[in-house]
Amino acid sequence: MRGLFLGLFMFFVFLATIAAQKKDVVPQPIQFSGKVVGPDENGEITPLPYTTIAVKGTSRGSVSDYDGFFSFVALKGETVIFSRIGFKNVEYTIPDTLSSTFYTWIQIMSEDNVWLDEVVIYPWPSREHFKHEFLAIDISNELREQAQVNLAKEVLSDMRYTVPVDGKEASTVYMRQQAEEFKYTGQFKPQRIFDVMAWKKFIEAWKRGDFKNKKKK
Repeated sequence: MRGLFLGLFMFFVFLATIAAQKKDVVPQPIQFSGKVVGPDENGEITPLPYTTIAVKGTSRGSVSDYDGFFSFVALKGETVIFSRIGFKNVEYTIPDTLSSTFYTWIQIMSEDNVWLDEVVIYPWPSREHFKHEFLAIDISNELREQAQVNLAKEVLSDMRYTVPVDGKEASTVYMRQQAEEFKYTGQFKPQRIFDVMAWKKFIEAWKRGDFKNKKKK
């Protein structure tokens, strides 16, 4: 009887030891690299740049470059989420049985189509109906005067300096600036202090008053 109790005691000690060892095991970090691809407008496989690759439940991750390549440090057994606008999110779990500290993965993304409700635009029944409704619009003198003020040449000129540019215009200006800087990479940028045409444009702009402070109305 004593031997039975001793055997059970040793068995439970053995199980507790194994559980403690498993609890103390620290996941090993690896270099998780790969490429993100997806279909283009012709159905051909092409790299997907600017795809977000994030470790689920953490703030770690990366973004694929122009060629769809990514690389960052992750842990074995972690779940990685691939997400990109217009494509379905994909979750992938890194195997926890890897024997190497480097792991490569190619993720194929599929498009996520969103179907909007159908919208039907009905025109006027006839040209005469449109003419009747258009002529019935009540445009008061106050609205007419306000429209004339808003369309004045001085107001439109001031709007050039007060209305912010949209995203497309801002990106175009930025790309032009970058192209101008790259044009003189590795050499000194020429100075235009003796450029006659540049001086001519400067004097004309000065006469027009382009350098005066525009007061907001």
